[in-house]
Amino acid sequence: MSDATIWLAIAAIFILLILSGFFSGSETALTAASRARMHQMEKNGDKRASLVSRLILARERLIGALLLGNNLVNILASALATTVFLELFGDAGVAMATLVMTALVLIFSEVLPKTWAISNPEKFALVVAPIVRTVVALFGPIMAAVEVVVRLLLRMVGVNVDDDTSVLSAHEELRGAVDLQHMEGGLAKGERDRIGGLLDLAELEVSDVMVHRTNMVALNADEDLEKLVDAALASPYTRLPLWRGESDNFVGILHAKDLLRALHAAGGDSEKLKIADIISAPWFVPDTTSLQDQLNAFLKHKAHIALVVDEYGEVMGLVTLEDILEEIVGEIADEHDVELEGVRPQADGSVIVDGSVPIRDLNRATDWNLPDDEATTIAGLVIHEARMIPEERQIFTFHNFRFTVLRRERNRITRLRILPLDQAHAAAARAASVPPPAAAPAIAPKA
Repeated sequence: MSDATIWLAIAAIFILLILSGFFSGSETALTAASRARMHQMEKNGDKRASLVSRLILARERLIGALLLGNNLVNILASALATTVFLELFGDAGVAMATLVMTALVLIFSEVLPKTWAISNPEKFALVVAPIVRTVVALFGPIMAAVEVVVRLLLRMVGVNVDDDTSVLSAHEELRGAVDLQHMEGGLAKGERDRIGGLLDLAELEVSDVMVHRTNMVALNADEDLEKLVDAALASPYTRLPLWRGESDNFVGILHAKDLLRALHAAGGDSEKLKIADIISAPWFVPDTTSLQDQLNAFLKHKAHIALVVDEYGEVMGLVTLEDILEEIVGEIADEHDVELEGVRPQADGSVIVDGSVPIRDLNRATDWNLPDDEATTIAGLVIHEARMIPEERQIFTFHNFRFTVLRRERNRITRLRILPLDQAHAAAARAASVPPPAAAPAIAPKA
């Protein structure tokens, strides 16, 4: 092997290492590039972004082609290096070629290009996309055959991989991205909660956010009109359900504006009013309706309130457009809202909570993550986990929290103290580290 041939082989090795780095960096950039960002750039007229989007859509074919090209150049570079080192150092050249090529491939063909690509994947992907398209087109037929073989082998071991298989749904991908941005400081807690609330609309039902019938403000349609007018004007709510005969026989919804218009038309004389002419028909919705469907229904019917019924037609409560919007933007308060005491933080890190407080509201207020799959209120969660109706002063520990029942009325838990276990352990450690007070010195009796 002449000197010129050796130098040509060495030059070829370095060219192959550069190609290997190109394949490694391209794979990292194209798999890490944001599809949403590329889509936005494509809408703005960037043709290279459109090319990147098409490559990402065929992700399996893309990765296969890049891996095939990477393996080809790495194997060829290793073979040439072995030949050169055998020529220069004899039998010891095999070991030396292995060590040198491992170091060169690791540094210049793997770590360096992948680090470069991951630092700005979108920009890197836009640059390499035209060349990668040619590589994919060149190795496409080979990779199609490889994909068939791979799928057959996977089916043999019980793994079925379809073209439309997706590990995460779009909502889960968005939720993961939002949580990651919050952890990295890109999103404040309020922004995370608002986006998360929007994503939760399809998963929540109206029964999760409704006002329970025990907390509803409803008027008796058989009362004197003067009393009805006084009660309606004294209420902080604009729309009030009316019942007649029995408290669960709802006959209409009274709107404060309609009442004021009727009063104005009657010259302020409530005796001239007929309640049946003022109220609107009630709207009943099933308790299993999703919040997303109910929001769409509110918008379609131009309504703001609906009564929620169970499978037997019994009224369970009411839901308003504001209740659904609060799941997205958080608590909406105005000058007429009554401040309801429900969550009271304590100096020791615990929180005293009314049993009727919804779990989702408590999680938002405290940034906790108590599950709300099996229960809507915090009292319901304790009963579900305890599998009983607890007595006062009973203590339970689950989901990394300590729950103490402070008050119970009949079969309802009305007040609880909740303490995160990490804070409880920290308090116990502080108490254990404090030395007991020194005993007072004895005073000798006088002689």
